Amino acid sequence: MADHIEPLERLADMFRRLDGVGKKSAMRYAFCVLNFTENEAREFAEAIMAVKTELVLCKHCQNISDTEVCSVCSSINRNKSVICVVEDPRAVIAIENTGHFGGTYHVLHGAISPMKGVSPDDLKIHELLTRLNTEEVTEVILATNPTIEGEATAMYLSRLISPLGIKVSRIANGVPIGGDLEYADEVTLRRAIEGRYEL
Repeated sequence: MADHIEPLERLADMFRRLDGVGKKSAMRYAFCVLNFTENEAREFAEAIMAVKTELVLCKHCQNISDTEVCSVCSSINRNKSVICVVEDPRAVIAIENTGHFGGTYHVLHGAISPMKGVSPDDLKIHELLTRLNTEEVTEVILATNPTIEGEATAMYLSRLISPLGIKVSRIANGVPIGGDLEYADEVTLRRAIEGRYEL
């Protein structure tokens, strides 16, 4: 029935554009919106528009922000000499949620991927190099994803940054807590061994 109700179908199609949302979930979300009051629907629409019209990129780290300089970059409690480079803003949120990083960030907004037509020029690499040449940075932590594209991006950045005399490090990754070694792939095990630390 809902497939023939054009406004509902159109809304479900919009939800299907979201990552990980299939046809059934999209229709369920559309019915949820249908049950909104008119004020709730207006607030929902305004919230969507706000992320498009009110958010900007921080002029320092390129993370999304509602101010010209984000709260991390403007904080006097952050260690400005350490920059953690990530692929997207979601990684910043994930690292911040650990509560164990006190430096600043730089968001690339992607990873190098020739297959997808993404070159270094498409990323916020120039902005990173500008920071490294104008700020007193002692270490850059490369926290790109452990994918082929993320690894390629980390290697590319390492080759650019190392000649500047700045320490370049890569986040360790390996066997997750609760994981069994017998089920880990070779690359994961190699990373776990390489990222070992003294007890």
